[in-house]
Amino acid sequence: MLILIPVDSNDEAKAQVVLMSEAKHWALVDFDEGKMQAVKFYNSKDEIDWADFAILASHKEDKTDLSEEGTVVLHVRDEKTIEEIIDAYRFNDLDEVR
Repeated sequence: MLILIPVDSNDEAKAQVVLMSEAKHWALVDFDEGKMQAVKFYNSKDEIDWADFAILASHKEDKTDLSEEGTVVLHVRDEKTIEEIIDAYRFNDLDEVR
């Protein structure tokens, strides 16, 4: 399963989720067997063909493009780092953007 996250850095340990309009990079997390398998960073969302889920910084962001691509859109509560977000995803602690 692929999880897309707009982030402020391409350093996996330091990257934090940001609004899509502020994203310097896009983290694509390969999540399988209940854990993060790998993280790849892209400079633009347009470089990514597909993601099963996108996790956004706010429920107020425009998710139209993502939804049209068939991506399920979730948003964080208080999580900031990729590790915190994936842990929250694992335990279903993220909310769906409606």
